[in-house]
Amino acid sequence: MSTRTLYSSNTPWEPVVGYSRAVRVGNLIEVSGTVAADEHGNLIGEDDLYLQTQFILKKIEAVLLQAGASLQQVVRTRLFVTDISRWEEAARAHGEVFAEIRPCTTMVEVSRLIAKGQMIEIEATAVVEG
Repeated sequence: MSTRTLYSSNTPWEPVVGYSRAVRVGNLIEVSGTVAADEHGNLIGEDDLYLQTQFILKKIEAVLLQAGASLQQVVRTRLFVTDISRWEEAARAHGEVFAEIRPCTTMVEVSRLIAKGQMIEIEATAVVEG
């Protein structure tokens, strides 16, 4: 049986909602929906979808490194945006990170995210060799 390892960002919401920043089981790492909020819950990049996307991808990279992986091992991303007409801003930031990696990707519009000003939430899946 594979070991299940939980990775936390130590936000106050994790125990309330009952989730982890990321979970690794065997070679699979799933990263929870990630928004452009710092460790204190402050929004980063107000009204700047490109900046929010960049910030989120850095947060995802950090937890992947903690779990023993890297962005190179990402096989899927899911982008949830609040205004699909601005998709190119998110796509540009995503493409700067994943141009050579080219994971499977989905981008969908949602009516809103949990906090005012959040324009995008991203999930990621990585598979580690061996």
